[in-house]
Amino acid sequence: MATLQTFGCGAVGARSLPLFEGLRLAPPVPRSSSLTLGVGLKRRSSLALVVKAATVIAPKYSTIKPCGDRILVKIKSSEEKTSGGILLPSTAQSKPQGGEVVAVGEGRTVGNTHISIGVEAGKQVIYSKYAGTELEFNGSKHLLMKEDDLLGILETDDVKDLKPLNDRVLIKVAEAEEKTAGGLLLTEATKEKPSVGTVIAVGPGSLDPEGNRKPLELSAGSTVMYSKYAGSEFKSSDGGEYIVLKASDVMAVLSS
Repeated sequence: MATLQTFGCGAVGARSLPLFEGLRLAPPVPRSSSLTLGVGLKRRSSLALVVKAATVIAPKYSTIKPCGDRILVKIKSSEEKTSGGILLPSTAQSKPQGGEVVAVGEGRTVGNTHISIGVEAGKQVIYSKYAGTELEFNGSKHLLMKEDDLLGILETDDVKDLKPLNDRVLIKVAEAEEKTAGGLLLTEATKEKPSVGTVIAVGPGSLDPEGNRKPLELSAGSTVMYSKYAGSEFKSSDGGEYIVLKASDVMAVLSS
């Protein structure tokens, strides 16, 4: 009989809404007329949305030294695939979520313990979709972000070889069912997106108030169910779908 093991009381984390820095509302454009709807209501003109461009660092500055637990990452150019097959999110090829670490800060202090940055310059990393502040520096796009915005280190060009950081977990998503329980074939549009997968790798864990690592209770090989809208999705070079999320977004461990 299949069993469902609840994972970590209170461990289900709500996914916070991203902060859209640099956006501001422009004054409404004056209009002398408005559109009258069928029931006598009038629709007001909408406000224009102005997106602030990346901060441009003047050429006279040759280096950027991040402070504290911040990291400077050179964004990978926007292309559909890398030579190994993947580095871009499966749902947004126009916005890369990977790049090379250029510089790191001195770290931070937790309790009485100094914690150094867990990644060094030259490493290839992937990061959260809405991470950091975008900069134009030395003719290239960069992101200045906190270490916690990093999802993991890429040991190769393929996301399936990702080494998760902190409390992140790499999961291979289960394939969607081809048929319903009654035997009806499903089209791609009607297939239910699975929230179940196999743990491939786990990070070293988060820090407690004294600065000590608390290992994750999850282990590679476990089949888990996770929050439906959690994490960042990627495709590997062989077409497999993967997701990187926080351990707190794992809701249960499944076993048979």
